[in-house]
Amino acid sequence: MSYKTKTLPKVSLADLPDLITIREVASLLRVSTLTIKRWGVSGKLPALRINSRGDRRYKKTVVLKLLGEVQD
Repeated sequence: MSYKTKTLPKVSLADLPDLITIREVASLLRVSTLTIKRWGVSGKLPALRINSRGDRRYKKTVVLKLLGEVQD
């Protein structure tokens, strides 16, 4: 029995808009989307909720800080 793994497209920080999706963040940080959600609950990576469904978006600057790319 073979399992198919879902491959996500490569994400480049330079190509991303100011608000990025949970999948893009997960791809950048090489963690699962569930981990990103958990980090949001713990306050490590706060999310903005948009539209009536409550989709999560993350500020690019916050993700860069988490990566250590931006200094305060």
